[in-house]
Amino acid sequence: MLTRRVGAVLLGMVLAAASMSTALAHGGASVVRQTDLGKVRGIDQSRSTGTYSWLGIPYAEPPVGPLRWKAPVPHQPWRGVREADTSGNGCIQQGRMFSPAPSGPHYGLDVRDGLGKPVGSEDCLTLNVFRPSHAKKNLPVIVFIHGGSNVVGYSADPMYDGRALARRTDAVVVTVNYRLGAFGWLDLPGLKTGNPVNDSGNFGTLDQIEALRFVNRNAPAFGGDPSNVTVMGESAGAVNVWALMVSPLSEGLLDKAIPLSGGLLFTTPQKARAYADGLVDEAAATGEDPDDTVRRLRSMPADDIIRAQVRQGSKVGDPPAVIADGTVLPTDHHAAIRAGKFRNVPILAGNTLEEGKLFGSTIGAFRPTDYQRFTSQYFFDPDKPSPFTVRDFIADAYLPVDGPGGWNEAADGLTDLIFTGIAHDSLNSVQAAGNKNVYYYQFGWNQEPAPFDQVYGAAHAMDLPFVFHTFDEGLFTFAFSTKNEPGRLQLSRLMIDSIRTFVRTGTPQHSGLGTRWQQWPRSVLFDAGDRSATVQPGSPGS
Repeated sequence: MLTRRVGAVLLGMVLAAASMSTALAHGGASVVRQTDLGKVRGIDQSRSTGTYSWLGIPYAEPPVGPLRWKAPVPHQPWRGVREADTSGNGCIQQGRMFSPAPSGPHYGLDVRDGLGKPVGSEDCLTLNVFRPSHAKKNLPVIVFIHGGSNVVGYSADPMYDGRALARRTDAVVVTVNYRLGAFGWLDLPGLKTGNPVNDSGNFGTLDQIEALRFVNRNAPAFGGDPSNVTVMGESAGAVNVWALMVSPLSEGLLDKAIPLSGGLLFTTPQKARAYADGLVDEAAATGEDPDDTVRRLRSMPADDIIRAQVRQGSKVGDPPAVIADGTVLPTDHHAAIRAGKFRNVPILAGNTLEEGKLFGSTIGAFRPTDYQRFTSQYFFDPDKPSPFTVRDFIADAYLPVDGPGGWNEAADGLTDLIFTGIAHDSLNSVQAAGNKNVYYYQFGWNQEPAPFDQVYGAAHAMDLPFVFHTFDEGLFTFAFSTKNEPGRLQLSRLMIDSIRTFVRTGTPQHSGLGTRWQQWPRSVLFDAGDRSATVQPGSPGS
């Protein structure tokens, strides 16, 4: 670990010196940076947002052709200056609410046209870098891993725009694409090579580790400190953060962790194998021998694999992700933690109070289809009288929302079943193993205009616009009105200030909170009315 750290620092000094030389040659600040793969030219928004950005930097070779279902291969160096002004493609996936548009890695009305269809690209292993536009060096680094059940999502989602977070935390922020679904996790016998890492089936996890290696080598080129890297993720991204904390391959690559709305949740090899066998039958059942089947799978268009995944999903659900293979990830994560085989780093975790309210489709609680719901929310103006009632979104079986068996009660069950249980269990596990820096928050903001205050409230992922200070574009813009702006902006500042403090000190405590943030199993509750924010002791249980 020490050797890797020293090597990264020395390499960073060389790259930083090269970047400074480029800046001087241009007569001042430059957005050209020298990475170990080559030079990249980013975007100078120092006057408008106070940031520099580098978008779509490849950290690994495109995982296509013979590299499909292989461990990531570091990208080959390039000559000259590579333009880094456009986000890379989202990874190939089945279109859902948090997916990119069919036309590219952006959010817009046409996201709905990709629902249920293949969107994104196999050539997708890129990352984005954001930093404040001053000249300070050795800034903390925050690497964000997006959520989406490990089957959807993309780093260019406007909700994850890292500019405001970088400026407000005075840190380097990195957002990462990684392989998803059956491309990211597949345990198929015909794919085995004899290399335990490659044979793990954890290709998406390995992508994230490769991205962290790129950050470790190149953080100084962007003014970041490779010895102070915080890995943050939400939902499946938080599952991935926890997985990285117990992976032996992450040693020396992360120094703090912020897992939001997720916990330790691994798939057994048996379940992963059963899914892989079913996908083969769905995609390429021909009676061929296993080697011929794998060759055919590798030569199939990526869209056809996704269509097979969709058909398979209608029978057995999403592809199982994060496989307890015994090499990349331990077969028993709790046993590994008890044995001290985990990254014993400061942890700042969190949950929203009403996580389950984003998942009404799983129990038939949402009345409209996803297409209809997306359309209604996209065109909703939060500053005008609402044309909707709760009944337009919630099925009669769950009304009234606050009655016995109503939407609130049903959503609470989903919250406990899917989210808070694994988060609390994971926090208890590392704390019992001796981690002395474990902090937890709850998020209770539910000031959306009616009827969304009852339909969603403090739903899953609703805290992300507050963490990133991204209220102007994305799936949740229907929630953010002029009326609730003072309270939510104040709440966002308090939450980001906690992150700013945590990435520097390992504790989220700061004077603006107005209360003492004690370690788990204690918590704080972040909330706000329309006019002001509140932070008070929470009670998550243990």
